[in-house]
Amino acid sequence: MGSAEETHGWALQMSTLSVLATVMVFAMFPGGVLSDMRDTQDLEAQQLAQASTHPHHRLKRGWIWKQLFVPEEDPTPRVIGQLKSDSDRGESSIRYILSGEGAGDVFEIDEYSGEIRTLKKLDREEKAFYVLQAQAINRRSNEPEEPQSEFIIKVQDINDNVPQFQNEPYVSSIPEMCPPGTTVAQVTATDADDPMFGNNAKLIYSILQGEPYFSVEPKTGIVVTSWPNMDREAREQYLVVVQVKDMLGLSGGYSSSTTVTVSLTDVNDNGPMFRHHVYSFAVPENAAVDTTVGRIMAEDGDIGINARMTYSLEDDLEESSTFMIKTDPGTQEGVILLAKPLDYETKRRFVMAAEAVNDHVDTRFLSLEEFKDRTSVKIFVEDVDEPPVFLSPVYEWKVPENSAVGTVVGTVSARDTDTVNNPIRYSTDKRSATTEAFRIDPNNGTVTVAKLLDRETANWHNVTILAKEKSRNHLSSSVVVFIRVLDINDNVPRLARDYRPYICEGTQAGEIIQLLSAVDPDDPVEGHHFYFSMVPEKHINPNFTIRDNQDNTASIVARRSTFTRKDRTQYLLPVVVMDSGSPALSSTSTLTVGVCSCQPAGHCPTGGVEALALSMGVSLQTLLGFVVCLVTLTVLSVLMLMVRRHRRKQQEGLAVAVKELELPETVSQKVLYYGEGGGGGADLEFCQPVFPLRPHPRRRERRLQKEDIRASIRMSLRESHLIGPEDEVFRQFILDRLAEADQDPYVPPFDCLRTYAYEGSGSPTGSLSSLDSLPFEIGPEQSVCPPRPYLVRLTPWHGGGEEDTIF
Repeated sequence: MGSAEETHGWALQMSTLSVLATVMVFAMFPGGVLSDMRDTQDLEAQQLAQASTHPHHRLKRGWIWKQLFVPEEDPTPRVIGQLKSDSDRGESSIRYILSGEGAGDVFEIDEYSGEIRTLKKLDREEKAFYVLQAQAINRRSNEPEEPQSEFIIKVQDINDNVPQFQNEPYVSSIPEMCPPGTTVAQVTATDADDPMFGNNAKLIYSILQGEPYFSVEPKTGIVVTSWPNMDREAREQYLVVVQVKDMLGLSGGYSSSTTVTVSLTDVNDNGPMFRHHVYSFAVPENAAVDTTVGRIMAEDGDIGINARMTYSLEDDLEESSTFMIKTDPGTQEGVILLAKPLDYETKRRFVMAAEAVNDHVDTRFLSLEEFKDRTSVKIFVEDVDEPPVFLSPVYEWKVPENSAVGTVVGTVSARDTDTVNNPIRYSTDKRSATTEAFRIDPNNGTVTVAKLLDRETANWHNVTILAKEKSRNHLSSSVVVFIRVLDINDNVPRLARDYRPYICEGTQAGEIIQLLSAVDPDDPVEGHHFYFSMVPEKHINPNFTIRDNQDNTASIVARRSTFTRKDRTQYLLPVVVMDSGSPALSSTSTLTVGVCSCQPAGHCPTGGVEALALSMGVSLQTLLGFVVCLVTLTVLSVLMLMVRRHRRKQQEGLAVAVKELELPETVSQKVLYYGEGGGGGADLEFCQPVFPLRPHPRRRERRLQKEDIRASIRMSLRESHLIGPEDEVFRQFILDRLAEADQDPYVPPFDCLRTYAYEGSGSPTGSLSSLDSLPFEIGPEQSVCPPRPYLVRLTPWHGGGEEDTIF
C-alpha cells in the first residue's frame, strides 16, 4: 500500500510538469496542437499505463488544450482555445479563472466550459504574444483542482505593413570615367511584418529610373554603375529611383520607392585649349611698369584643382622679357603686364608665344602633351607725345663758397625723344628755396652763381630745373640738382663760451685756473686745430700764463701765489686763438680773472647774497644788516601811506554824508542845535556821526519827500505865532517825523539827541532864544555829541524872508 500511494503522489507531480511541458511545446511549435479530445485521452491512457510499469515517468496531464493561436487584425470575437481539467465531469463543478497579460481586456474565459475567446482585434506589430495564467477551482470546496499553469497565446502575422526606406535622402558621388560595377550607394528598407512567418517581410529591390547607367542588387539594395566612361562635362548629376517590394515581389504585396541623387566628381580628363591662335593688344609708350596690357585665356572643361593652369611667355621670338604674364586665380586668365618701359621710337611691335599648362595632370586619361596648349601674342606700341628727358636722372655739383657771381657751376641737358624733336627751354622751379642763389641759361641749361655763397649759412642747395618743349603742348619735365658749397677758411676762431675765470686767495703758483677751448664755423677737410697764446708784450705777465695742451684746449696757469682781494679784485688777461687754415685766422679775447675768497672746498660763489657781498667788497654780515634796515624802512613807509590814504577816504565819506544830510538854504526842519563853547562865539553846526554814512539807494525819492516836508514846514511857520505847544498841528508834525525816522531803514546813525521845542507863545516877534525852553537836563545816555556852543545865530523872524530861515 505504501508503495502504491507513493507512486500515485509522484504521478500527480509529474502531471503538473506535463502541463508546463505541453505549453512550451505549443509555444515552440505553432502547428503542434491536439486535433480532438479523443487523441488526448488515448495519449493520457498510454502515459498512465507507462507510469504503472515505470515509476519515474509522468502519469497524466491534468489540462486539456485546444488551439492557442489568434490571427491579427481579426475584428470578430472568436474562441481560440479551451481549458479543461480531467476533474471536470460536465457537472459545472469546476470554475475556470484566467489572469495575466490581456486577461479581461483582450481575452476572456468561460468559467464553466473553460473556452478562451478574443474581445477585440490584435496587432502583431504592437504585441506579438501574450503570457497568461489559468487555474481550475472546485466550486464546492473553493479549492484548486489543479495547480496554476502558465501558457502563451501567439498572434499570427498577416501582410499589413508597407516596407519603409531608412536614412533618406540618399546622396552619393562617384568620379567620372569610373568603370562599370562601381558601388554608388546602398539603400535599406525594413518591413514591420514578421520575417519568420511566410514571405510577408521578405523584400526585393529593383530600378524604376536610372537605367542603363545604374543597376541595383535585388537582395542587398546596393546601387552600382552599369555604363562605362560617364563624362561629367556631358552630364553632372543623375537621379536613380529604386523600388522595394515585400512578398518577394509577388502580386498582392506592398511596395515603396526612394531616390538616389548621384553626382559625378571631376577628374583631370581635359587639357587647356586657347580659342584663338593669335591675340593682339596695343599699349601706349608712356604706360607705367606693371600696367595690364591684356588678358588671354585657355579653356579647360574641368573644374577646381583640375582646371588650374600656369601661363608663360616663351623667349623664342622678340624680347619677351619686356612683358610678363601672371595667372588670375579667380578666372584662370593669363594677365599680360608691362615689365619694362616702352619707347615707340626704339621698338614699335612685340611678338611672343604664350603657353598654358595644367598644374595637376593625370596620365590615366591623357598624355602629358595633351595637358598644355600654345598661342601667339602680338603687342603694338602706340606713339605718345612725351615730355623732354634729361640725360641724367639727378645732378650733383660742387662750388667753393668764395666763388664770384657768374661762376659756372654746371650744365643740364635734356632732349625730346619724339620723332619731331622739339626745341627745349630751361628754367628753375620758382618753388625751390634757393632759386635766388643760382641762375640758368634758358637755351643751353648752364647754371651759374647769382649771388655770393656762404657755407656756414647753407652748405647744400637743392635746385629743381624744368625743361619745357617749345611746341604747342608745352610738355615739361624736371630734374633735381644738388649743389654742395665747399668750405674755405673765412671765419676766425673764438672761445667756446664766455669764460668767467676766478682765482682763490690761497692759490699756489703753477695751479690751473681755467681750461679753455675754441670753436670755428669753418669745416676744414683735415679737421680743426687751434693754437692758444698770450698777446706779445714787452714784459712778461707776472700773474698768469697760457699753456697750449695741443688738443684744441689751453689752460690758464697762475705764476705766483700772493693773490688777495685787498690788493686787487680782478685781472685782465688777453688770449689769442689761431686756427690752422690757409691763410690762418686768429682772434683775441680778453678774460676777466676775479680774485675770490673761496669756500673750504675751493668753490667761489657766483650768485646769491654771498656773491653780491664779495663783489661789493663788504662782509656778508654787513650786507645782511643793510638789507634788513632797507626792508624795515620800506614796510614802515608803506604802512604810513596806507594809514594816510585810509584817513583821507574817511574824511571824504564824512563830507559826502554831511552834504547829503545838509538842509537846503530855503527851509529845513524846525530843529535848532545849540552847543556850549567858550568865547561867547556862536556857530551853527550839526552833530557829527561816529560811523560813516550808508549810501541811500533811493536818494531821489528822499529828495521828493524832503520837498513835501519843506512845504509843510513853511505852512506851519506862517501860523506858528497863532498856535501853542499843545496845538494839534505841531504835535502831528513831531509824530510824523518820529515815525519817519523809525520806519526808514536807511536813516544815518546820528549819535546825538534831536530836540524839538516850541518857540514862543503867540508873541508877534517870537522868542530870540530857546534856552529857557529846556526844562530838563540831557543825560549822558541821551546824547553823545561833543559839547557845542550854546549861542547860535538865528535868522530874524521878521525882516527876513521865510526862505532864509534855517532850522
